[in-house]
Amino acid sequence: MSEQLRSEDEGVDARLDRLTDGQRECLRLVAAHHSSKEIAAKLDISPHTVDQRIRIALHTLGVARRQQAARMLADHEAAPGENPYQRLIRQSPHIPAEVEPAHSGPAIDKQIRHVDRAGGSGPVSSNTEQDAASFRYSLPLPFATRHRPRNDMGIGMRLMWIVLIAIGATFAAGMFMAGLESLARLLSG
Repeated sequence: MSEQLRSEDEGVDARLDRLTDGQRECLRLVAAHHSSKEIAAKLDISPHTVDQRIRIALHTLGVARRQQAARMLADHEAAPGENPYQRLIRQSPHIPAEVEPAHSGPAIDKQIRHVDRAGGSGPVSSNTEQDAASFRYSLPLPFATRHRPRNDMGIGMRLMWIVLIAIGATFAAGMFMAGLESLARLLSG
């Protein structure tokens, strides 16, 4: 069984050695998750040439997918014992807020205070500039932000934003009309 695996590995090595430098470069960029157009731009060749090089490499290696060929080349070129691929781990896009430590005292005295509280007397609190930034907007914004890339508002919150935008637009239109009326009085009088 181990002899069969060894002969298969030798066969793979021989097939990988038959790849041209251009095919190897294309497969390295495939391993870096580049598209054919991106590879063509990097190598200053046409996307058709990239696809042709990859197609011939797939045939030479006897695999069906670009990523398989790229992984074979990366494994072949990696140092012994080195894994060129890092295992992907699914992570939630929403990172929960840090839990405030249960202890208070001298460690809190070292935190940066708000400018209006700097040097003031009063009880020591844990309000820092970083804490204030997280509570600045208690109402979620109706568009995507860096911290909230998805729209996960409920129907009530969406309706509230529609009403608030309508009120704001009405107020703005009223102010515009009042400005035009004042300008008309100024010009006529």
